Amino acid sequence: MVDRKRRLDCANGIRKADIVLKHGKVLNVFTEEILEADVAICGDTIVGVGSYEGEQEIDCTGKYLVPGFLDAHMHIESSMVSPGELSKVLVQAGTTTIVADPHEIVNVCGVKGMDYFLKCAGKALVHIFFMIPSSVPATDVETNGCGEFLASDMMKYVDDARVLGLGETMRFVECYKGERRMSDKLELFAKKHIDGHAPGITGKAVQAYRLAGVENDHECASPEEVLDKLRAGFHIYIREGSGAKNLDTLIRTLLDANVALDQCAFCTDDKHIEEIRKEGHISTCIRKAIALGVPVAKAYKMGSYQPAMFYGLKGYGAIGAGYHADIVFLDNLEEVRPTDVMKDGRILGEEDYKKDYWVPVPEELLHTVHVGELSRERIQLACNGKTDVIQMNAHQIVTTHLVEEVPTENGYFVPNEVYNKICVVERHGKTGEIGVAPLKGFGVKGGAVATSVAHDSHNMIVAGDNDDDILLAIRTVEEQQGGYAIVSGGKVIDVLPLPIAGLMSDRRYEEVTEKLSAMQKETRELGISENVDPFVTLSFMALTVIPEIRVTERGVYLF
Repeated sequence: MVDRKRRLDCANGIRKADIVLKHGKVLNVFTEEILEADVAICGDTIVGVGSYEGEQEIDCTGKYLVPGFLDAHMHIESSMVSPGELSKVLVQAGTTTIVADPHEIVNVCGVKGMDYFLKCAGKALVHIFFMIPSSVPATDVETNGCGEFLASDMMKYVDDARVLGLGETMRFVECYKGERRMSDKLELFAKKHIDGHAPGITGKAVQAYRLAGVENDHECASPEEVLDKLRAGFHIYIREGSGAKNLDTLIRTLLDANVALDQCAFCTDDKHIEEIRKEGHISTCIRKAIALGVPVAKAYKMGSYQPAMFYGLKGYGAIGAGYHADIVFLDNLEEVRPTDVMKDGRILGEEDYKKDYWVPVPEELLHTVHVGELSRERIQLACNGKTDVIQMNAHQIVTTHLVEEVPTENGYFVPNEVYNKICVVERHGKTGEIGVAPLKGFGVKGGAVATSVAHDSHNMIVAGDNDDDILLAIRTVEEQQGGYAIVSGGKVIDVLPLPIAGLMSDRRYEEVTEKLSAMQKETRELGISENVDPFVTLSFMALTVIPEIRVTERGVYLF
C-alpha cells in the first residue's frame, strides 16, 4: 500500500520519481505520435509521461524512446543457446519480452524439458512467457523422444503466471474438424490464448479453424493466404527468421491491399543466435517494415504494443503510466539500432551482459542421442526411373514435390551435388529406423552436413553427396550427444556440440556465435547456396506439417 501511494505521489508530481528520462522524443503507441516529454519511473514501473523531476535525471535530448520489443512467437531452442544466454543477446537488440513455445525440448524430453525452461525463465534477463506445446508429436508418422504430450500432462501448467495459453496448433486438421484429441486441449485453454499454425489452408477451413478458438497464425507465405486469414479475424504474426523470411511478401501484400495493420505483429519463430547478433531480432522486422512503407509508429506498435494486447499482457508494450519500464533508446527511428536498453527501470550495461544466468541442466536432458545400427546398406534407396524428390526453396521452409530421374547404379540412388542424399535417423533409441530421399537445392559437394535438430520430433538429419561422409557425420553428432557436424573427404571439418536435449549449447553465446559463423562459411565452401540456411533449412526437411514433401525416419512423406 505504501509503494502504491508513493508511486501515485510521483505521478502527481508531489514527490520526485526514482528516475526521470528528461527531454526524450517518446513514441506514444496509443495515438501513434512522437512527443517530447519526460518519462518518470519508480522501481520497475513507469508512473508518468510529461514534465517530471527525479532523484536521478538522465538527459535524453535528441534520443527517441520506444517501448521494449516483444516477439509474439519464437522457439528458444532454435537460437541454440540456453534461455539465459539468449536473453543477453535479445536485450542488446532491444527485445525485452518474448512469447516462447518450447515444443522442441518437450518433443525430446517431455515434462522435464518444460519444467527446465520454466526455471530458466525465472532467471533470464528478458520477460519470458510460454505457450504450452499443443502438438507433441506434430504428426503420427514420426517418432519423438517424449511420446504424446496430452491434455492431462498440461493441466499442471494452466494456472502458471508465465503460461499464456496453448501453443501453435500444428494438428490443424484435427482442430477444424473437431477431433477429440485436440478438442480436449482447446477446451483446457479456452479461457486463455490459442496459437495457430496452419500453412496453406483456405476458404471454409480458415473459418472453422478460427471457430475452434485459434487466434493467430504465423505461417502465412502467400498474398492470398494472409488476406484470407486476416479477414477471418486472425492475428497475423509476420515472420522473419533464419529459415523462413516472409516479411517482404506479407508487408507488400498488406500495403497494396490498403488494409489495417492493427491485427498484425512480428515474430521470428526460429532464428539462430549468430544471425540475431549480426542483424538484430524484432528490431530487424521493424526496420524492414519501415523501409517497405509501413508508417513508423505503426511498425513499432507491431513490434511491441500490439502483440502485448493480443496476449492480454497488461503493463507491457507501451511507454505510459502503469507499464513496465522497458524502454529502448535510439538515435534514429528508421535504423532501429538501440544505443541503450532499459529493463525494469534500469539501464543495462556491460556487467549485465557478462553475468551468468545459467540454470543447472538435469542429467536426463544431457543424454538424448541414441542412434541404432548404422551401415552403408541401411542408408540405400532403391530406385528405378523417376522418383520423389524434395526441392528446397530459397528463404523458405516450404518445399516443392518433384518427380524426376535421379542418378542410379544397380538399382539404387547415387547422390551427387545436384541430387544430395538426405537421411533422417531415429535418435531417441526407440525404433532405429532410417528414412532416405533425394534432396535438390541444398548443393553439398564433396561432403555432408548433419544435425540433431530436425523439426519437430528432432531425430537426426543429414544431407550429403556420398555415403561415407554421411555415415561419419551421423556418428560424429552421436558422439557429441547432439549438435552440428560438417564432414568432407572422410574427415570431420567442424563440430558444434548441442548437448542440452541435442538442441542447445551449454556454452556462452559468444562461443556459439563464433563457432556457428565459422561453420556457415565452411558449408558455403562445400557448395551450399547463400539462399539456404545450411542448418535451419535442413532441420525443417523433416517437418511433416509444412507442405509439400518431407522425409522422416520412416521415409518420404507427402503433404
